[in-house]
Amino acid sequence: MLNTYRAVLKDGCLEWRGDQPASSQREPVEVHVTVLQEAGVPPAGEDQGSRMAAALEQLALLPERTTPADPAAWQSQAREDRSLPGRETGC
Repeated sequence: MLNTYRAVLKDGCLEWRGDQPASSQREPVEVHVTVLQEAGVPPAGEDQGSRMAAALEQLALLPERTTPADPAAWQSQAREDRSLPGRETGC
């Protein structure tokens, strides 16, 4: 089983958070690093509510759209469906 350790990459060096692998300072330790946050992207949950509110305000400003009275007919027309041989039209 592989162990997982938390660390932060800063100036090309790993700063361990909590437990760290048991090794001496002289021995190299092979590690796998997964970047959980890209540079310039706030962590999940940070100001997420206000960003969502702004997005919803932008959606509210869009012109209203109506739902077709018969969605199946609209889909058939939009996709230019053709009737299949040996099948009746309609469900």
